[in-house]
Amino acid sequence: MARFAFIIHPLSKRDVARKYKIAKYLPESAVEAVMGRKKPFVISEITGIESPTGATTSGLFIALPLTPRQMIQTMPMRQVYDKIVRCAEIGKEHGADLIGLGAFTSVVGDGGITVAKEAPIGVTTGNSYTVATAIQGTINACKRLDIDLGTATLAVVGATGSIGKTCAQVLARDFGRTILVGRDQLRTQALTEGIQNSEATTNVEAIKEADAIITVSSAGKELVFPEHLKPGAIVCDVARPRDVSVRVAKERPDVLVIEGGVVKVPGDVEFNFSFGFPEKTAYACMSETMILALENDPSLFNFTLGKEVSVEQVDEINALADKHGFKLAGFRSFEHAVSEEAVIRAKNARLTSTTVARGT
Repeated sequence: MARFAFIIHPLSKRDVARKYKIAKYLPESAVEAVMGRKKPFVISEITGIESPTGATTSGLFIALPLTPRQMIQTMPMRQVYDKIVRCAEIGKEHGADLIGLGAFTSVVGDGGITVAKEAPIGVTTGNSYTVATAIQGTINACKRLDIDLGTATLAVVGATGSIGKTCAQVLARDFGRTILVGRDQLRTQALTEGIQNSEATTNVEAIKEADAIITVSSAGKELVFPEHLKPGAIVCDVARPRDVSVRVAKERPDVLVIEGGVVKVPGDVEFNFSFGFPEKTAYACMSETMILALENDPSLFNFTLGKEVSVEQVDEINALADKHGFKLAGFRSFEHAVSEEAVIRAKNARLTSTTVARGT
């Protein structure tokens, strides 16, 4: 049996305050200064994962006490790498054969390549299965809202990133038009050459024209606001921290916001740590690590590394997920299950908007 580890870290001072109450009374800079001096540590043991094939696995969550801002802006990259590699070493000490890079540990620097060279165990970012579930979730939501993909417009925010690029490549085959939103116009424009019926922009307001939006930037801040969305639009927010402002949930009940990558884990899994999901469900990036451990093929332990995710990798991890019983676990939005009423409301808003636009 292969065993795994997975890195988690606080996304903000609020997350730190859940464990250390005093943090909510301190300025963010002071909290980060303290966190930067703390060492990675084991936060919980994960048990009970069992594939329909009979394969089993177990693992552990390892806490990295760094925020996204520290990893991207305030701490030297070499120091960040050293801390992530230390997490892998801790995993090895606890019998892990591979480690998954959670949240911003998967995107900082070169996307796990340096860490994989220095780690004593396999390393994966989990981005292949994150792409797979984002695609599945978006298509499922479109079906629920009766959106005809062939005549609909897709927008991908963060299109030049590894997840965004592959989401666009796969989904553009079904959508009538695709809007690619990136930070750099030249890089974003270059993507249009390989994606049919696509156009490039750096202006996030272009998503006002989209029926379905996948947003997966590494901006680390809110990018999508209520004024950016048309009635009945679907937004699949794969980014962590979220790209979609919480204002959307409060001010736009006529749109459907879902979180990409919420997965039902097979077996009687116990995480022994709450990360805001229902019991026995996990992020897709976590699930990719579990899937590879269940498959127990050392040649796959460094499955997803770097800034690119290929269509072939998405197809392969999808096949392995099906084999081992991992499935999408419905829709969630802002840490809550999406109700049937919310789906119907968005569907009705879309129908009303379409009727008005046609002048009937």
